[in-house]
Amino acid sequence: MYEDKTLVCKECGQEFVFTAGEQEFYAERGFQNEPQRCKNCRDARKQAARGPREYFTATCAACGGEAKVPFEPKSDRPVYCSECFARMREQQQ
Repeated sequence: MYEDKTLVCKECGQEFVFTAGEQEFYAERGFQNEPQRCKNCRDARKQAARGPREYFTATCAACGGEAKVPFEPKSDRPVYCSECFARMREQQQ
């Protein structure tokens, strides 16, 4: 039903593909306008609106290594590095 469309980004002027899958996604959500910016420009706008993310350094409760986290750690809750956190999530599933 949908076919890929080539659109031009209004921000950078580069062509980008509005895929059939993306068009279907837009239709399911009731979006009526096609995207006007390529993915890189959309991501840059989102990042600029959000502002820079602040990271905090903590000690991993599992391995004792350094963990950089996007929230201020509290002493009453354990903090894990990304590797230990991923390992724990795998074990839970």
